[in-house]
Amino acid sequence: MELSEKSFEERIIEWGRRNLVILALFFLGLIFLGYGLISLLGANNSSDEIIFEAGKDTLSSDSDSEQGSLNAIVVDVAGSVLKPGVYRLDANSRVSDSLIAAGGLSENADRDWVAKNLNMAAKLIDGAKVYIPRVGEAVMGITSSTVNTSAAESIGGNSQININNASEDMLDSLPGVGPVTAEKIINGRPYSSIDELLSKKIVGSKVFGEIKEKITVY
Repeated sequence: MELSEKSFEERIIEWGRRNLVILALFFLGLIFLGYGLISLLGANNSSDEIIFEAGKDTLSSDSDSEQGSLNAIVVDVAGSVLKPGVYRLDANSRVSDSLIAAGGLSENADRDWVAKNLNMAAKLIDGAKVYIPRVGEAVMGITSSTVNTSAAESIGGNSQININNASEDMLDSLPGVGPVTAEKIINGRPYSSIDELLSKKIVGSKVFGEIKEKITVY
């Protein structure tokens, strides 16, 4: 029995020696196959992680964008400033911040008027317009949409509505003036005289006749 087993083992060893190259290639193939499977599984896992992270980043970016919009306002700075234009500012910005964004006052700006009439500490709101007059230009340089002023501040002592700084709702309360005309009045600012409502073709003569005693520019 031992001779038979020894003979069998010898035959196995002899076969292995004769087919050593084949065995080596076989085991080498198994190694490469195993490595390939491991790499494939690893790549799939990495891909899933990348997709997940990308989705997470996208959501985060959208959230940051929305948050940024809530914390910003857009204001129009016009008149005697170095760089008039529309600017995006922080939601807590003041009038002084809008002038800084516009490069400051130009040489022909009416600085006396600014010092007497413009509240640099007034808080801006979205859609505001800040107008700086030049020397000799008699206008109201800041509109109602510029700061959070009360209705009492927008109406003069004689209860006339100041078309240079009244809100859309206040203008809408005038006879013959609806939301569309009120918006046109706001977009046509500033006014140095109520007659400019006619010359700028903001309202017709009929409506002007109804409101001229109820409005002012000062």
